[in-house]
Amino acid sequence: MKKYIFFSFFSVVSVLGCKSTYKQKNMQIKFPDFSAEAHRGGRGLMPENTIIAMLDAMKYEQITTLEMDTHITKDNQVVVTHDDYLSPGFMLNPEGKEIPASDAKRYAIYQMNYGLLKTFDIGTKINSGFTQQKKIKTYIPLLADLIDSVQNEIKQKNKKQLFYNIETKCDVVGDNVVNPTPEVFVKLLMEVIEKKKITPYVVIQSFDKRTIQIINKKYPAVKTSFLVANKKTYEENMADLGYKPFILSPNYSMVDADLVKKAHADGIKVIPWTANTTEEINRLKSLKVDGIISDYPNLLVQSK
Repeated sequence: MKKYIFFSFFSVVSVLGCKSTYKQKNMQIKFPDFSAEAHRGGRGLMPENTIIAMLDAMKYEQITTLEMDTHITKDNQVVVTHDDYLSPGFMLNPEGKEIPASDAKRYAIYQMNYGLLKTFDIGTKINSGFTQQKKIKTYIPLLADLIDSVQNEIKQKNKKQLFYNIETKCDVVGDNVVNPTPEVFVKLLMEVIEKKKITPYVVIQSFDKRTIQIINKKYPAVKTSFLVANKKTYEENMADLGYKPFILSPNYSMVDADLVKKAHADGIKVIPWTANTTEEINRLKSLKVDGIISDYPNLLVQSK
């Protein structure tokens, strides 16, 4: 009996020790001095939010971070895609035919099982907003599969470990209609991230303050980013969020020297989205931002 108690005591200590070591390791991972981020994997060049886009962005050595969006399917799978509904603008149905505009809200991600969702083509139809985008037949991936592909590429080609900037696509109006409640969304997302053991390299970003507030409370070691596109002041946005995030991520047009100065004074990094010209990228760099999210990873690496 005494031996059993002795063994149990040390088992508990060992488990607690492992958790403590994990947290310390997580906190010690250095975030890039300048986070060069491929928006949706670099949708200016490749079909957005796809595995092939992420792998293509990785060929640019200066890219440090892969930015992507996540939704939840009817069968509780975490998928990498931006829109609440399958877009007639750049997607084709399983037969390779157009999705009629009249059906624009027929295919809600949250109302589809992944087996069906995967049969739609997100890479063949010309995206009129991005004329340089290569056309390759491909599909909306599971976040888990995308992570596996990226990590395998890192291992096989001896590349540096990239960071993942993962957005939760949800809002109050969409709860239980086009997205689960924020508690469910966070639970499903973090299960994938923790299972794939990439937590130290992840930033969770959102316009929906609820998801990152939950992350900040339940997973304090996980980096969070508050996405904003409004006319509020820096102080108003921070008061609205209720805590100081690792990153403030405003629309690039909102960024000026004063905003950067205030954020840095609070120990918050500023990483704007989505700067897509060399001129705008250089302007933001001159303001000493901490990174830039762009649809064109090639422009990010060519700028000053």
